[in-house]
Amino acid sequence: MAITRVHHLNCGTMLPLGRQLPGVMPRDLVAHCLLVERRDGLTLVDTGIGVADVQQRAARLGRAFMLLVGPVLDPAQTASAQVSALGFAPGDVTDIVLTHLDPDHSGGLADFPHATVHVGRAEHDAAMHPVLRERPRYLPAHWSHGPRWQTHDVAGESWQGFEAVTVLTDDILLVPLVGHTRGHSGVAVRGPDGWILHAGDAYFHEGDVSPTVRTPPGLVAFQVAQSMVDRLRRDNLARLRELHARRTDITLFCAHDRTEFDRLAGASGFSG
Repeated sequence: MAITRVHHLNCGTMLPLGRQLPGVMPRDLVAHCLLVERRDGLTLVDTGIGVADVQQRAARLGRAFMLLVGPVLDPAQTASAQVSALGFAPGDVTDIVLTHLDPDHSGGLADFPHATVHVGRAEHDAAMHPVLRERPRYLPAHWSHGPRWQTHDVAGESWQGFEAVTVLTDDILLVPLVGHTRGHSGVAVRGPDGWILHAGDAYFHEGDVSPTVRTPPGLVAFQVAQSMVDRLRRDNLARLRELHARRTDITLFCAHDRTEFDRLAGASGFSG
């Protein structure tokens, strides 16, 4: 089960509303996913925008998502295209681990229909039975193909100050980071160069965890507006800041920051 390599993939460039206003929003966002090479198969962490999303556009993603997020919808950026570009077949992906089920994280599920999809039970329950406020964010079309779900309850393990961590394998952990959604998780991966933590949408910009970088104010407001439990989001963000300051040997990044992605994709040798 040992991990031999980790690839950083951008599975969906986005041009958010307000990007034309200098300093208010970033010029673009990414959908930062991971392709993890194991000795016995491949694991994806998040799937980004899927093939059907690119083909059907607003009919599948919805007008609100298209307006607010502005996905570029490039077929070459889909996870399945990038898996193929790396010399693998989509069928080689045996497992998908999701931070949560928002469209820009789950859109590519149908492109890997035989993979086992790991997600926190609370997140799965939220997506399958959304309350009124949650309904716009969860798109049933992304799982209408009937994924092989494997849901996980919060467990009793601890990791780097985070409690109730679920151990999927010795090298892949599901780390509860509730707030953005009621079942949101981070995914920790121990690769050849040490631990990395994909924090999903627990934060959106490196300025959220770095004291030397400023987060654009529009993005700060967007995070609050999109948060299901903002108090817990802020609590977990404080713990991520502390981890970032305390453990320089653990690579922390979120799902949407372009600077973080470019730095890590360049280091990995493949920029999807």
